[in-house]
Amino acid sequence: MITLVLGGDVNIQGRATPSSAFARLNPLLEGADLRFVNLEGPVDAAMTDALKSTGIDVVSVANDADHPPAALAVLDHAAIAHCGAGSNLDAAHAPAVLERSGTKVAFLAYTSLRLPGRAAQPDAPGVAQAFATTAYQPDPRVAEIPGRMPLVRTTPVPEHLDRLIADVKRAKAASDHVVVSMHWGLPGPELTEYQVAYGRAAIDAGADLVAGHGSHTIQAVEVYRGRPILYGLGNLASEWPDGLLAGCMFGDEPRLELIPVRRNADNECEPLAGDEAGTVLRYVAEVSALRSTTVTVRDGIASVPVGA
Repeated sequence: MITLVLGGDVNIQGRATPSSAFARLNPLLEGADLRFVNLEGPVDAAMTDALKSTGIDVVSVANDADHPPAALAVLDHAAIAHCGAGSNLDAAHAPAVLERSGTKVAFLAYTSLRLPGRAAQPDAPGVAQAFATTAYQPDPRVAEIPGRMPLVRTTPVPEHLDRLIADVKRAKAASDHVVVSMHWGLPGPELTEYQVAYGRAAIDAGADLVAGHGSHTIQAVEVYRGRPILYGLGNLASEWPDGLLAGCMFGDEPRLELIPVRRNADNECEPLAGDEAGTVLRYVAEVSALRSTTVTVRDGIASVPVGA
C-alpha cells in the first residue's frame, strides 16, 4: 500500500519565511509516502528549502510560470523530482519516477495553455503541452431569442492527445502506478469538454489518477473506470484562497479522501474544520454528482469510492 498526498497550486515567493506557508499542513503531509504539488512560481533556493522542509517529493512544472533549465537545475540540486518541462521535447514528456517500498509511481505533467516560445521542441527546452482548439456553436434558439450565447466546444489537439496517451502507456509499462497532472480549465465549477477528453484518455491509457491544476478553483471529482479524475484541486499556497488536499492510497484496497484547505489571515495554508469544511465539501459533492460520482462527507473529510 502506497499513500500519496496531492496538493494544488503553490507559489510562495515574496515571503520572509517561505516554509511558513505549509507549517499548519505538516501533520497531514508527514505520514504520506509521496507528496506532490503544482509548482506555479519562480524557483530559488529559499523555495526549494521550504518544499523540502514540508516533505514535498515531486512537483509539476508544466504551467505558465517560467521554469527554464536553470530553474530545473535548482530542483535537481535540492533532490526534488519534477515533471512537465525539460531540456527538449523528450525530456519534457519524461516521467518522474519515485519508488517507495518496492513500488514505483510515475508522474507526468502537461499544460493546456498555449505559451508562445515556451513549448518544448525536439532541440529546445520548454513545457509538455496538451492544447485544445476552441469553436463556437450557435445556440439552437438564437433565431427566436436574439443574443443567446453560443456553445463553446473544445477539442484536444490530436497530436498532443496521441503523445499523452503514448507517454502514459510507456510509463505504465515501467511503473506500478501512473499519476497525470493537467494544468487546464477555467475558473469556476464548469468543466470544458477538453478536460473531460484528456482526463478520460489518460485513464484509458493506464493512468491511476489524474489531478487538475491551474484553474485556481475547486472543481468536480469524477470516478471513471474506477479511477479518479480530480478536475481542480484549487490552491495550496498561492494568492488564491481555497483548495483541496487529496490523499490517495494505491494497493489492494484503494482509497481517496479529500480535505479542504484555505489561506488564512497570516498567509498560511491550513486545513478547514467544522462548518467551513462542510460547506466546501458539500460543494465538491454537488459538482461531482454531475459527473455521476458520489462523495460522502463526514467530520471534515470527503471520501470518494474508487477501484470498483
